[in-house]
Amino acid sequence: MSTGALDGVIVADFSRVLAGPYATMLLGDLGAEVIKIERPGSGDDTRAWGPPFDQEGTATYFNSVNRNKKSVVLDLSTDEGRSRAREIVAGADVVVENFRAGTMERLGLGYEELCQVKPDVIYCAITGFGRDEGAALAGYDLLVQAVGGLMSITGPEPGSPTKVGVAVVDVLTGLHALAGIQAALFHRQRTGEGQRIDINLLSSLLSSLVNQASGYLGADVVPSIMGNRHPSIVPYEVFPTADRPLAIAVGNDKQFAALCRALGMPEVAEDPEFSSNQQRVKHRDELFALLSDGLAPQGADYWFKTLTAAGVPAGPINNVAEAIRFAESLGLAPTVTVPGTQTPQVANPIQMSGTPPQYRSGPPRM
Repeated sequence: MSTGALDGVIVADFSRVLAGPYATMLLGDLGAEVIKIERPGSGDDTRAWGPPFDQEGTATYFNSVNRNKKSVVLDLSTDEGRSRAREIVAGADVVVENFRAGTMERLGLGYEELCQVKPDVIYCAITGFGRDEGAALAGYDLLVQAVGGLMSITGPEPGSPTKVGVAVVDVLTGLHALAGIQAALFHRQRTGEGQRIDINLLSSLLSSLVNQASGYLGADVVPSIMGNRHPSIVPYEVFPTADRPLAIAVGNDKQFAALCRALGMPEVAEDPEFSSNQQRVKHRDELFALLSDGLAPQGADYWFKTLTAAGVPAGPINNVAEAIRFAESLGLAPTVTVPGTQTPQVANPIQMSGTPPQYRSGPPRM
């Protein structure tokens, strides 16, 4: 087996549910040894988050973020459990936890205490709303999507705020945690210094609002729900066809002209109301009607092939099964069967020529 990029790095993982476990699974994929600390009895909450369950009776939710880990059951409410936890940290490089703010400190396992055990430790604390005024708020993804503005711009129409179909804020937070941990490891390699990393769900979401947040900060424009439409690009939305919806993502005038030619209406691209993106944004409703009429005679698969051949970004609305098959048809190898398991998993998307992701073990039993 090839050497992992993070071979030799040991992670004491006190996190559970999604954001923390996602980050530590990615660390494990990249070669780190991850020791997952679980409470007696039920362990990680997601062990019970089913159905669905796999062929071995394990919740598939737990499986999605816990490969490449070893499980150690510790009762942190006891002196013995806390003593064993400190022993694990003493041999580790990284600590990850996502307890409610202040919990690890009350257990005597906070950053300052663990620095006495491991002076150069990298300690990553994940919270919902930070360690200060927001410490008492529960960090659930749905709540953060609501108060963090994401639901205000997501949904079929104004007045119908909708959450994203996956706990995307947890995933984004896990990715930010991964970046912070890797940067801290690099800093420690250069200086010998560890440090504390604080990541919270709300700040991760606000950072991920990118152009929507920037529009408010830079132009005082408060975005709102637009369904599948884009506030600044047209046509960049979902259109009806003869059978099922089709997404069209035109990003420039050249692509728009190619779209019009493919639909047999080249004159539309020359119309002053549609010849530039700024004009298309102003006249989006009229353009939507024209393009919908042009797409109506054929189905989504026909237009996917036709528009793709014409250089126009477009594609049908796939379900998850179709999406995985589509990735397979492109040779992307989207899934992997981990040694010792029967259930496939989504592969790590990070491809590295010298130290590719490793799949050493499936999600651990307690």
